[in-house]
Amino acid sequence: MTDPRLSLARDRWGLGEAPLRLVATRENHIYRVERDVGLALRLHRPGLRSEAELLSELQWMRALAAGGLSVPVPVPALDGALCVQSGGGLVDVVTWLDGAPMGRDGALVDLPDAPAAFAALGAAMARLHDLSDRWTPPTGFTRPAWDAEGLLGETPLWGRFWDSALMTVDQRELLSRARDAAREGLQALDATADRGLIHADLVPENVLINGAAVSLIDFDDSGFGYRLFDLATSANRADRADPSGGLRAALMDGYQARRAIDLAALPLFQALRAFSYVGWISDRLSEPGAGDRAVRMISNATRWAERLLGR
Repeated sequence: MTDPRLSLARDRWGLGEAPLRLVATRENHIYRVERDVGLALRLHRPGLRSEAELLSELQWMRALAAGGLSVPVPVPALDGALCVQSGGGLVDVVTWLDGAPMGRDGALVDLPDAPAAFAALGAAMARLHDLSDRWTPPTGFTRPAWDAEGLLGETPLWGRFWDSALMTVDQRELLSRARDAAREGLQALDATADRGLIHADLVPENVLINGAAVSLIDFDDSGFGYRLFDLATSANRADRADPSGGLRAALMDGYQARRAIDLAALPLFQALRAFSYVGWISDRLSEPGAGDRAVRMISNATRWAERLLGR
């Protein structure tokens, strides 16, 4: 059955009978609008974000693009609205960016120069953080907080990882103790930590490569948080592809060439990111391949927990 929001979007954005090609279905349904100027029509999963949160995301993306970062730019509807509520879900349209994703299905694609790609990603992330610090969000701006509460509180943004039914009793006990240790680590950092707006999900699938240039997409999880958490998200995927640490080093070099940051606490944030995926996958076991992904995520989380606890 055709989603009625498609008809609404055609009317509100003046898309006429332009063909729509479904290109993604995980969190949101994304359609490429096949016309002279590339557009992406996004049907957001009901309940994923409030209208105020989505509007804030689009305002931030527009500011980043105005600062020269390659990100999707919101396209206003004919009446000027950036997003529209319909049938319990939200609809918006953004520009389509050319390029091929760095990753697919949890693995890196065959990149001509993987270290250069990760260095370019690091530089783009540094630019995103700098532009965000120079920008003043408008009144009413609201996004999720990847702070201590959002990562380790009783109801974390991606779920109670230490309480997952997917784990054994011993694994839950291990992650509970690691959670306490991580909370202490964040408390020690909070006075001096580099915080602000972050993308929060810069995995290779959300980075497009076009020659030597990179574009950043999928800002669904963006919000306020630790800058090291942004770096840790990409670093964990770099380490999965290259356990020697070479790709992680390229990522950090690219970032630090543009922006100074203290990396001493990076392992803590890599652990926090690994923990978050256990909560995230627990609600997605019906997706194809989710069982195997859950096993991998739990194994990775327990390794980081042991490292955090000094085992």
